[in-house]
Amino acid sequence: MNALAVTGGRVLHPDGRVSEADVLIDADAGRIEAVGEDVTAGWEIARTLDAEGGLVMPGLVNGHTHVSMTLLRGHADDKPLESWLREDIWPVEAELTDDDIEVGAELGVLELIRSGTTAFADMYFSMDRVADVVDRAGVRARLGRGVVAVGKDEADARADLEGSLEFARTYGGAADGRIRTAFMPHSLTTVPEDLLAEGIESADEDDLWVHLHANETTDEVEPIVEDHGVRPLEYAADRGALGPDRFLAHGVHVDDTEIELLAETDTAVVHCPASNMKLASGIAPVQRLREAGVTVGIGTDGAASNNDLDLFDEMRDAAMVGKIGADDASAVPAPAVVEMATSEGADAIGLPGGRIETGAAADLIVVDLEAPHLTPAHDVVSHLAYAVRGSDVRHTVCDGTVLMRDREVTTLDAAAVMDRAAEHAADLVARAE
Repeated sequence: MNALAVTGGRVLHPDGRVSEADVLIDADAGRIEAVGEDVTAGWEIARTLDAEGGLVMPGLVNGHTHVSMTLLRGHADDKPLESWLREDIWPVEAELTDDDIEVGAELGVLELIRSGTTAFADMYFSMDRVADVVDRAGVRARLGRGVVAVGKDEADARADLEGSLEFARTYGGAADGRIRTAFMPHSLTTVPEDLLAEGIESADEDDLWVHLHANETTDEVEPIVEDHGVRPLEYAADRGALGPDRFLAHGVHVDDTEIELLAETDTAVVHCPASNMKLASGIAPVQRLREAGVTVGIGTDGAASNNDLDLFDEMRDAAMVGKIGADDASAVPAPAVVEMATSEGADAIGLPGGRIETGAAADLIVVDLEAPHLTPAHDVVSHLAYAVRGSDVRHTVCDGTVLMRDREVTTLDAAAVMDRAAEHAADLVARAE
């Protein structure tokens, strides 16, 4: 066995316990072999990561993002979703090249690795280039090409549909199995009813997952109600968009009937609190969703509406806004938020990881707890939700491969990535003016 040992720290176990333990990893298999004291005894250890003064925990799972939108970070702020998209984002995205998307993905994945995220779900364009970045960087992802029919004739809209399905069929299992795919219609209001139903039927024939935005704003709810006489998720269910291999982004404006429908169909929701707050989209009823038995993950959305990809920031936002939304300080407590960012997030998007236990995928991070803002450590789980920052991550491991050691990313050239991204972003905005 090509053994990697993470030693000298404490471990966050799946049941929420924290104890002193080492983690033994089969790096070739990408699997955790053992967790506990003295588990490395008798093994020839090829490499060791020092976790002294730190916490070994599952790598974070960013359940919904658009990593290439890092190039648009700070380009357009302080607007509601519809005008922000139509006036600022879509015109610039129309100028994107494949190279822009690849460079933006490199920057986004670099940020993910440095802030402790080992797996993410991504919807965008030129996804073959994003898949190449995932492969080179060593992370894990659920990828899909977005389908947007707004402003397109029938032929172009259908080409988008077929492109999304073809990408999903072709790239599933790529990057040594670290890439899984999905059919990704953008939303219930940006894809016509006939194309949505046709695409989902084709996805089912190929056993593909489905991911889309839903109930993000009232502007996405009211047209469905007016045109079809039912709530959006009832409309979605009638067209096959709900089920155990489906997950929805946002779910802000859902009523009790829709929450019950999500629970009954085992459809997951990815909560994106920072984006929802910044765009004034509203507050998702996370406590009610979880109490109903809905699987809830956490996502950052794109860096243009967040404006970073640090999931620790998102965990804090989720806890805080969850309490405001429920008018209850005990709602969305720290242990729940940590689950949403790890095990529940992995379950939501159907990827391995999210747990430190024997047999689990070797996707883990070491958080350095020796910092003023993390002292004293009365409750480490509380710190993860309320005090830890992405910059506190010391090591990042995915599929048994060390992606960052002592804050140094090993699979991407950070300086070169940032230089290329700055150049491409400036050229992109200039072309769009």
